[in-house]
Parts: sequence; structure tokens; C-alpha cells
Amino acid sequence: MKVTVVGAGAVGASCAEYIAMKDFASEVVLIDIKEGFAEGKAMDLMQTASLMNFDTQITGVTNDYSKTANSDVAVITSGIPRKPGMTREELIGINAGIVKSVATSLIEQSPNVIIIVVSNPMDTMAYLAHKSIGIAKNRIIGMGGALDSARFKFRLAEALGCPQSDVDGMVIAGHSDTGMLPLTRLAVRNSVPVTAFLSEERLSEVAEATKVGGATLTKLLGTSAWYAPGAAVSSMVQAIACDTKKMFPCSALLDGEYGLTDISIGVPCIIGKNGIEKIVELELTDAEKAKFKESAAGVRAVNELL
Repeated sequence: MKVTVVGAGAVGASCAEYIAMKDFASEVVLIDIKEGFAEGKAMDLMQTASLMNFDTQITGVTNDYSKTANSDVAVITSGIPRKPGMTREELIGINAGIVKSVATSLIEQSPNVIIIVVSNPMDTMAYLAHKSIGIAKNRIIGMGGALDSARFKFRLAEALGCPQSDVDGMVIAGHSDTGMLPLTRLAVRNSVPVTAFLSEERLSEVAEATKVGGATLTKLLGTSAWYAPGAAVSSMVQAIACDTKKMFPCSALLDGEYGLTDISIGVPCIIGKNGIEKIVELELTDAEKAKFKESAAGVRAVNELL
């Protein structure tokens, strides 16, 4: 299993680190446009191999996509990160050109690659990748929902005063502060609905904290988060590499599912060796359907800027 991570910044390096530490890939190629940057990150990570007991070979390269040839999975993290006060949507002008160029370069070297898009605004960047390279829709996946759901479970466990391993829940729809739809109605603590433990008001607070999870961290850190995004990506790559058929909410190109077409937006997907192997259609309430459609309208509005 060969994995390429495009962008050796904090998110990209975290992706490479977690993928290597899980030891399911034979090789990780870290590529960046800044001279020597990816090489330095790769060397630093490789010097942890004997300490962390992994055998994955991490290689860093500067803007040479020939070194990514025959990758099974590629992760696009490149682009500028979000700054304090900046929305994901404001990133589109710069990041669209970067993502289009990167996706094209990747597919030239690895015709069968499965691409995971992390760059923001993520749903629009995933849609752009689909339109730019025209490969089967199951082979381009937007990471956002996996990260948003991890943040949701963090907030649920915080509210419940329990370990995160006790809770499960997911976030669907757009990967933006206003577009996310945390499904509080379906969230559980060891199979018991969280509504048995938390008031409607407290669950509303959990949902709102989840939706601004990225902005909260950006304000605290001065830039986008990287640990949780890297961990989310590594879990998705592992599901592909090990063909686990694990379900992740992620941005998929819809063709009639949820009543939508020609849009990439967060929905539950079964992830395996072929990428998105199935889109799971949930029975949403009327209120949830309305919020989902509102989120989709927001994503389409950003897509129009392309």
C-alpha cells in the first residue's frame, strides 16, 4: 500500500505520522512545493520509527509528482489554512487553483488512485476534484464529516461526563460552521439514546459547539487544527487499505441520494478498498431534511464561485 500526502504542513505531516504509526502502509510519500520542507518532515518522522515501532517508509519530495507514481491512496491537504476570522468559504479563491493542479498531477502518475480531499472549503474542493479529473465518483472522498463527527463525540462525552468510547454519533451535510447537521436525535451512549441523559437545551448546546469546532480551535491556535484532521484521514486511509467497510460520514458526489444531484456533501458512506462502496440513506425527520437542504444550498452557492 502506497499513500501520498500532498502538503507537508501541520495537517499533512500529522496525516503521514498517524498513517505510519498504524503500520498498515508500506510507503508514505510526503510532497510539498517548499524546497526541502517535505524532506525534513519525512526525515524527522522516520527518526521516530524505532521508538514508535513502525516499518512504514516515509519519503519527502519537493514538487516531483513522479515520486508519487502508483499510489493507492492520495490525500490532498495543500492550500492555505484558515486564519482567525476567516471562513472556509473565503479560502476558495486561492485553494481552488491549488487543488485542481494537484488532483490533475496525481491522476497522471496514479490512474487508479483514490483521493481524499482535506483542503477547504472541503465540499467544494471535493466537487472541484470530481469536475477536474472525471474519475469514478467512488474514488474521490471529502474528509470533513469524519472530523466533524469526532468533534461531535468529544462534545457529547463532555456533556455526559463519560469516556468518548461510550458515545457514538455523526454529523452530516456541509463541512462549514453554518452547514453542519449534528444528528443529536440518533446519538447514543452504549446504545441508549443520549436524549435519555441530556435535555433538549443541552443537546442544542452540544450541536452548536460542534458546528463551530473548527473556528473555536482556529481562534485558540491562530491557525487550523491538525491532530484531529490527521487522525480522521488516517482512519479513512486505513479503511481503504484494510478493506474494513467502516462507515464514515464524508463528502460524496450525490446522484439522486437524499434527493440531490451534482453536489459533494457529507453523508454516511461505507469505505473499503474501492473508496466509497455505498452511500447510506438515513430516514431524516422533516426538520432534519430542511436543514440538510439548506446546507446543500449553501454548498451550491460556494460551488458557483468556481
